[in-house]
Amino acid sequence: MSSAGPTTRRIDALFQQAVALHQNGALDEAEASYRDVLALRPKHFDATQLLGTLALQSGRIEEGMTWLTRAVSIDGRHPAIQSNLAFALNALGRHAEALAHADKALALAADFADAHNNRGNALAGLNRPADALASFERAIALQPGLAQAWNNRACALRDLGHPAQAVESCDRALAIEPRYPDAWSNRANALSDLNRSLDAKASYEKALESNSGFVDGWSNLGLTLVDLGDHAGALRCYERALALAPDHASAHWNQALCLLETGQFDRGWRAYEWRWQRASLRGARRTFAAPLWLGETPVAGKTVLLHAEQGLGDTLQFCRYAARVAALGAKVVLEVPASLMRLLADLDGVDTLVEQGRPLPDFDCHCPLLSLPLALGTTLDTIPADVPYLFADPRRAAVWRERADAIARGRLRVGLVWAGGHRPHVPELRKNDARRSMSLDRLAALFDVEGVQFFSLQIGAAATQRDALRDVDRLADLTGSIADFADTADLIDALDLVISVDTSTAHLAGAMGKPVWILNRFDTCWRWLLERDDSPWYPSARLFRQPALGAWEPVVERVRDALAHEVAAARGRASHV
Repeated sequence: MSSAGPTTRRIDALFQQAVALHQNGALDEAEASYRDVLALRPKHFDATQLLGTLALQSGRIEEGMTWLTRAVSIDGRHPAIQSNLAFALNALGRHAEALAHADKALALAADFADAHNNRGNALAGLNRPADALASFERAIALQPGLAQAWNNRACALRDLGHPAQAVESCDRALAIEPRYPDAWSNRANALSDLNRSLDAKASYEKALESNSGFVDGWSNLGLTLVDLGDHAGALRCYERALALAPDHASAHWNQALCLLETGQFDRGWRAYEWRWQRASLRGARRTFAAPLWLGETPVAGKTVLLHAEQGLGDTLQFCRYAARVAALGAKVVLEVPASLMRLLADLDGVDTLVEQGRPLPDFDCHCPLLSLPLALGTTLDTIPADVPYLFADPRRAAVWRERADAIARGRLRVGLVWAGGHRPHVPELRKNDARRSMSLDRLAALFDVEGVQFFSLQIGAAATQRDALRDVDRLADLTGSIADFADTADLIDALDLVISVDTSTAHLAGAMGKPVWILNRFDTCWRWLLERDDSPWYPSARLFRQPALGAWEPVVERVRDALAHEVAAARGRASHV
C-alpha cells in the first residue's frame, strides 16, 4: 500500500486545523500549522497564500509579501492574492510593483473593489492623485460600504487641494466604521489644511481613543498643538510617539522642528539629522566614498565638500558656514544649484564652487549645509550673523539703481513678495506653502501709503496677480530682466526696503544686510523662533507675525503703519540734508 494516501490525509488535516485556528484568531498556532503543512508539501498553494495573509495581519509586511509572491508563482490566477500582494507592496513603498499586481487582479476580476482600492493607493504613491481618486471612486461604486476606500479617497482629495471634500469623505468612512483611527486622523489632517486646529485636535484625539498605540496620531496631534501655540504639549506628543516607535522618522523630524523653534538647539540639531530617514528626503540623501563629517574629527589640511540641500532659502541661509569651516583650516568645496552660482561666486571661505550635477573635485569628507550647525555646535548665542555675507555686483547694481530711481522719483523704494513657491507633491510643504503665502490683493492697504514706490520681486505664477491691481504703476515690475539670484541681489541692492513673506528672497535680503520685513505665518518656520520680532540669523530683519492661523489682516495693518512711519522718517532725514 502506498504512503501517499496517509500523507495526503495528514496534510489535509493539518491544513484544516490551521484554517480553523486562523479563523478563530489563534494566529501563532495557525502559523505553526501552516508551516507544518509546507514542511510536508513545500508548494501547497493554499497554505502558502494564507501564511502570507496571516503575516500581513500580524504586521509582518515584508514576510507577507514574500509568501504571497511565492503563492502567485505557483498559481497567479487568483485576484484576491494579487490584490493582497499589491497591498503589501504599497505598504513597503514599492508602488510601481503594487500597481502591476493590482492591474493583474483587475484583469482577472474587473469588478473587484479591493483591487481598485489597492490600485488607488499605488497611484497615490506614484504622485498620480487624480488617477488614484478615480480608482477609489470605482471601488466605492462597487462596494459603498468599503470604509478604507472612503478614507483613501479623502487622502487623494487632500492631495488635489480639496480639504473640505476630504473631511466629508472621512465622515462617510466613519459612518461605516466609527472606531477607524486612520479615518479620524485623515479627517484631522484635512481640518488642519482648513486651519480648523481645534477641530483637528478633537479628531486626532478620537483617533487615539480608538488606538492609543497609533504612532502617526500622536505625531500629528503634536503638529496641531504647535498650530495652537502649545509647544510643550507638542513635545510630549512626540515623546509618546517615539516611546511607541523609537525609529519613527516623522516623529523625530517633528520633534526636531519644535525643539529648534523653541531655541533648544543642542537637542534640535541632533534630532534634525533624522530628516534623511523621511520618505520625502530619503532619495535626496547624498552618498560618497568619503565619510560624512559632523564635527567629530579635525579638518585642518583637508578638503571638505559642503553641498546644498532642500530649498534655495536654506542654501542662502546656511552657506554662511563655509567661512567657519575654512577657519578650521579646511579647503572648502561648495556645491549649489545653477541659479545660485553667480551670486555665490565670491562667497567667503569657498575655494571651489561647483554647480550641482557637474563633476566634483576630490575631497576628504563631506557635510550637507543644514548639518553644519550641528557639526559646529551652534547655539542661539553663537549663530554666525556677520552680515552682509552676500553682495550685489556694484556695476550691475548701479544700472538697476538708475532704473529704480527713474521709476520711484524720490519715493521710498520697496520690494514686495507675497507668495512662496508651490510644492504640491509634498503634503507638509503644500500646507506650509499655502500658509506662508497670500494673494496680492490682501496687501491692498499698503498701496494707500503715500511716498512709496513698490517693486515686484515676485517670481512664478503668483506674479500675474499684479495685472489685476487698480493702479498697476504703484507696483513696478522689472523681474523680466531677472535670470538668477545674482540679478535679484542687484535689484535688491537698489531698494530701500524689502517686504516679503517667508521665501528665499527674504533670506537673500537678510544675507545682504538689506532692511527686510518678513510677513510670518502663525505656525512659523523653526528658524524664526517664537515671540520675537527680530532674527538672530539676520540682524536687518524685522518679523511681523500672525496672531492666529491665517490672520493676515492684522499683519498688513501693522506693516502699513510701520511703512507710513518709515516714509515720515525718510522725509525727515531728507529735510536735514
